[in-house]
Amino acid sequence: MSLLTPEPGLVFWMLLSFGLVVFILVKFGFPVILKSVNDRKEYIDSSLLAAKEAHEELEKVKTTSEALLSETRTEQMQILQTTEQTRAKMVEEAKANAKLEADKIVAEARKQIEAEKQNALQSLRSEIASLSIEVAEKILREKIGNKEEQMNMIDRLLDEIEISKS
Repeated sequence: MSLLTPEPGLVFWMLLSFGLVVFILVKFGFPVILKSVNDRKEYIDSSLLAAKEAHEELEKVKTTSEALLSETRTEQMQILQTTEQTRAKMVEEAKANAKLEADKIVAEARKQIEAEKQNALQSLRSEIASLSIEVAEKILREKIGNKEEQMNMIDRLLDEIEISKS
């Protein structure tokens, strides 16, 4: 027996056993392996498809969210502008109301000052009149000492009053 040349009986049995193993693998092993490989391929394909759909959906969501964010910013700016206009309007109204109220208070104060001035003038006039009467009375008493002179003076004064009334 040499190592390089096998015997014909050994070759026969080795070919027979190799053929039997190949037959069993082709009949029972390869279909299971192929089915498994096909299942795995289908799973990978469906996963890739799902990932692609998810990516597309994510892009749609991203686009939608950007649009919503832009719209929200626009609305926010509009709300801020409206708020600023409302604030300015309220400030102007408050200023106008405060000015009207201040004008009313000043007018009232002027009326009150005028009334107090009139009262003071009236009081001053009545004081001056009473002082004038007292002074005139004292002067007349000194000038007119007797009854005759008093009567002449009264008559003359009555004549002057009648002339001024007519």
